[in-house]
Amino acid sequence: MSQILGAAIGLLTGILSGFGVGGGTLLILWLTIIQQMEQLKAGGVNLLYFISCALPALYGHIKNGLVEVQAVLFCIAAGVPACVLGSLLASGMDTGLLRRGFGVFLLAVGLRELFAKERT
Repeated sequence: MSQILGAAIGLLTGILSGFGVGGGTLLILWLTIIQQMEQLKAGGVNLLYFISCALPALYGHIKNGLVEVQAVLFCIAAGVPACVLGSLLASGMDTGLLRRGFGVFLLAVGLRELFAKERT
């Protein structure tokens, strides 16, 4: 794969991440399906990628007054232990099972978005 195509994919998924579309999910799909990277390794790359994309996006959201501090504190308190537990569980799982589970999750989210009624 050319370095230019990889940079273009990184740029595109970074822009989508900034808009809150889920560019990291698209990056994992790119890494696992196109680049044939192992699921756990792709997850690690995605975590580093997320940090570099999340910080500028967070700055923009704070600047526009779109961050609720109380919700952030609750998410941190619940999210940090859940991340530790999830990483410990994932490190002991079969990669094929992890990949299939991620595929089912993406399918469920896609179907929900496709058939959900729009809120007014």
